[in-house]
Amino acid sequence: MAQSSKAIYTGLFRHTLDDKGRLTIPSAWRYTHEEADCFIATPHPDGYIAVLPPAELDKLHEKISGMKLSDAAAQAFTARFFSQTQSFSFDKSGRVGLASELLKHAGVGKDAVLVGSLTKFNIYNPSRWEQEEARTAGENFGDLMRRLDI
Repeated sequence: MAQSSKAIYTGLFRHTLDDKGRLTIPSAWRYTHEEADCFIATPHPDGYIAVLPPAELDKLHEKISGMKLSDAAAQAFTARFFSQTQSFSFDKSGRVGLASELLKHAGVGKDAVLVGSLTKFNIYNPSRWEQEEARTAGENFGDLMRRLDI
């Protein structure tokens, strides 16, 4: 079966940051990307790091570029959002160095959980991910699927 040319981010990966504080992006998530492709990582209000790959970054770029310079609320939002956001690309081994502020926001120390969500992925502290799993387990998960019409 041929692989899709679209990047997809599925699965769960438990990784340890190396001695230089770098995190390895799963090879299954890198196969459609070049080493120089730009991703962004941003603190999510729910306590994890949201990572937007190039395709999602293009969508965000389109939205942001459409905001009027005279829209003070939009300009305040973009200034705040991008002041906390880090752009990165991975090295030949698939590693990235994330800013200490991002890691602190998510409570990521030596260990991290990378969770795919099809078009993007998130980086969690392992205990925070366990909370998320518990919240969406069992009947709650079925309710979510029905609400989203999946």
